[in-house]
Amino acid sequence: MNKKKVSDTNDRVPLISDEQGSLGDIKINHSVVASIVRLSTLEVEGVHSVGSSLVDGIAEIFSKKESDRGVRVTETDSGNYDIEVRVILNFGVELARVAVCIQQNVREKVSTMTLKDVNRVDVIIDGVRLQTASEKLKEQTWADTTSE
Repeated sequence: MNKKKVSDTNDRVPLISDEQGSLGDIKINHSVVASIVRLSTLEVEGVHSVGSSLVDGIAEIFSKKESDRGVRVTETDSGNYDIEVRVILNFGVELARVAVCIQQNVREKVSTMTLKDVNRVDVIIDGVRLQTASEKLKEQTWADTTSE
């Protein structure tokens, strides 16, 4: 079976709302958006982890669902997203600078991948942690392999 490439459908990128009547609806589950938020947050240098509260930890144990942990996505009446992300940052980083980078990266990735606007990205810093030696080594190894 030959798969149709996305670029074969049209020269322009269709909006999610285009042709919904004729072809059917396209809906993006909030857990998918939460996964995008989580991964784009973890891409930012200085982020130790996403999600940290006791409630998040208990919820993860029972649901076995890590992708939504520490992320809340709501959709406005106009179809735009409001996002809240809870983070633990590495000790010694400029907290405000890292938070702004998180906001920018999340907004860019969610908008690009879903073709929907993001009204706001609220970043809640729940704590700071020292990086362990193995985490620093892993980060350095990753930086070395990506720079080649």
